Amino acid sequence: MASTATSTRVALVTGAGQGVGRQTAIDLVRRGIAGRVVVNDYVAERAEAVANELRGLGAEAIAAPFDVTDGPAVREAVAKATAEFGGIDILVNNAGNSGTAGHAQDQSLFWESDPAEWTPWIGVNFTGVLNCTHAVVGGMVERGYGRIVTVISEAARVGEPNYVVYSGAKAGAAGFTRAIGSATGRHGVTANCVALGATRTPATAQIDEMDDKTARRILSGYAVKRFGEATDAAAAICFFAGEDAGWITKQTLPVNGGYSNAL
Repeated sequence: MASTATSTRVALVTGAGQGVGRQTAIDLVRRGIAGRVVVNDYVAERAEAVANELRGLGAEAIAAPFDVTDGPAVREAVAKATAEFGGIDILVNNAGNSGTAGHAQDQSLFWESDPAEWTPWIGVNFTGVLNCTHAVVGGMVERGYGRIVTVISEAARVGEPNYVVYSGAKAGAAGFTRAIGSATGRHGVTANCVALGATRTPATAQIDEMDDKTARRILSGYAVKRFGEATDAAAAICFFAGEDAGWITKQTLPVNGGYSNAL
């Protein structure tokens, strides 16, 4: 499908080699929100594959394989992208779970955990958000325009007993995003979060392996009796990333099938 986008906006999407990040990158182009996309993934082949998809949609795209927890690598990649495309207009902080460690399990009782086990969760879900935002937000302020969208989890909002450190790291990212929104709103930069419930992605492959009884048990807490899809998440992210959300900042939108409520 050829893109109908005419936008010259530049977007950086982290963790865009698969799942929600990939779908977001595609939808930013298809919806005409961004015409140039920097595709990040710590697996170079995945980043390049999605960049090729975006080129097929008529966008300009470059692959940027780096680990979001590596501050110097983030800054170097942003500098290269800026040299090629110009400044980053849209940042989607999507990289999550436990980063390069894979979908490690944070299911031990916190008081029995080893502090070394906390590092992957805090690194990608909190420090990575700081690194990427720090690398781009100064340029946004200078140009008087920017959109920052941070993907968090319902774990940050409700607190998941089996994912204690993950819950805390995502909540930290949400608080940071609100603070950045306070600091940059006067400069035309907005910062918002999208909080996801149980969403079907390659990182949550166990959803597809569940028997019906297990799936029904999990979905009993959801008003809409299905798991989320990457397209559900991407739609909300794209809204915050677009022009129509210019007077919305410091907010968190739950995309969760009614798992929890927001007033």
